[in-house]
Amino acid sequence: MTARTGPSPSDWTSLGRGLAGRLIRPGDAAYDAARRLYNPSFDGIRPAAVAYCANPSDVAECLAFARRLRVPVTSRSGGHSYAGWSSGTGLVVDVSRMNGVRATSGRAVVGAGAQLVDVYDRLASHGVSIPGGSCPTVGIAGLTLGGGIGVVARKYGLTCDALESLQIVTADGRVLTCDADHEPELYWASRGGGGGNFGVAVSFTFRTHATRDVTLFFLHWPWSRARKAVAAWQAWAPHEPDAMWSNLHLTQDPALDLQIGGLYLGSRADCERRLEPLIAKIGAQPSTRYVTQTSYRNAMMIEAGCSTRTVSQCHRPGSLPGQTADGRFPRDAFSAKSHMAYRPLSASGIGALVEQTARPGRHAVLLDALGGAVGRVRPGATAFPHRTALFSVQYYAHMAGAATWLRGAHAAMAPHFGDHAYVNYIDPALPAWRQAYYGANAGRLAKVKAAYDPGRLFRFPQAI
Repeated sequence: MTARTGPSPSDWTSLGRGLAGRLIRPGDAAYDAARRLYNPSFDGIRPAAVAYCANPSDVAECLAFARRLRVPVTSRSGGHSYAGWSSGTGLVVDVSRMNGVRATSGRAVVGAGAQLVDVYDRLASHGVSIPGGSCPTVGIAGLTLGGGIGVVARKYGLTCDALESLQIVTADGRVLTCDADHEPELYWASRGGGGGNFGVAVSFTFRTHATRDVTLFFLHWPWSRARKAVAAWQAWAPHEPDAMWSNLHLTQDPALDLQIGGLYLGSRADCERRLEPLIAKIGAQPSTRYVTQTSYRNAMMIEAGCSTRTVSQCHRPGSLPGQTADGRFPRDAFSAKSHMAYRPLSASGIGALVEQTARPGRHAVLLDALGGAVGRVRPGATAFPHRTALFSVQYYAHMAGAATWLRGAHAAMAPHFGDHAYVNYIDPALPAWRQAYYGANAGRLAKVKAAYDPGRLFRFPQAI
């Protein structure tokens, strides 16, 4: 008898018929759209099938199929994995149909397939929000499971810090509700341990915070002020009151540019006062200055790059879950690496950072302030270990010459920043990734993995 080498066509047909959602296979009209991720660099990946799961039972059915027939399985929410690991050659379990957002009594129940632009928009109608990132089409699941650095993190913590419970389907098909009292180790690991490691999350319950008008600012200086700006910003941003969050962007895309931007949870006048010491340390007034008070919802749309788009337009175009007919948000071909800065850069480190950014190409270095509420959580209280970091560092390059510049810039800055990295900026070329992403929490995460996925159904090159 010939050994089975994989699912037969009838196996796939049976799986599709057993789902409340939709199974898309090669040859189907929607296949090419269904297999694409946010980053076109991964358009060559051709999954055996994409399952748009309608409920947790669909997810459990898919995982049973993958176990029984030894099919590689990958979970996908927003499809933003920097390494393309929200797709694969086997079965992609897509949760984007499970995208409900419901707010009541200080809590928000958010389906794992919800995209950030929709989370912010739907919660805004209730006058509340949760801490999150800025890219509108990022899925809430990947953001939360990796920690969730975002624009109000210094005031309200990481996205995972607002997580009270989650529902997750484990490798054996169980649908578990995890919180501090139920499956506490899995709950702990799901707050910073990275997506795709322990199961397929299907729903999250967050504490919400009330929203109010906020102040946005974007300040630019000539490149000649870059060294002074980095020195001033790193001494100022992580130590401001929690209401102040800011970032610093050094870009060579297509020309050299220096921007300090941010969001202040308060009035424009108060924000202006808080910016003055920073400007004084830089030693020159900004060449352009934009400071405006606006609603929280509108601020999130501006941060998302959607100030001239509707919420519906701030999606990818298409008719599949997570897409909209009038979607206009573009895909982006890029590569990235990261560091977490535990100490300020010295003068030589600042010089190296500015020098690396000024090299020819289309790239940027993005610094996001931490401290505040992020730093008041113990490094071992959640799986996210970088609680004492001052800021995150992302090296972001568009594809022409990206790999060469990224390797050079990352290597040049490693002596200054050390080997810490952020799992949500997952880096397939990072050698000592366990220590870099998880630090002292790596061992405990490995035990959680062994307990909930002993057969390693969920695997990818940097799976725990």
